[in-house]
Amino acid sequence: MNFTLKNIPDDIYAKIKVRAERNRRSVNGEIIDILAAAVMTRQKNVAEILARADELRSHTKGFLTDEFIDQAKREGRP
Repeated sequence: MNFTLKNIPDDIYAKIKVRAERNRRSVNGEIIDILAAAVMTRQKNVAEILARADELRSHTKGFLTDEFIDQAKREGRP
């Protein structure tokens, strides 16, 4: 199927082009990927979200103490 997209603002086209180059795709391929992501969103399972949160928390165990946070608030963030 063919689809023509007209009157794309220059700044948006430039950003899509940069994104396409970064992802090693054509502009057309990048637009298809953007559209697919917009319409094919999948609802995440709550268990998956909690598991990912636990995984991320494990990286900060022992580092982000209440004392560290209070000190960062007083001194400004690193």
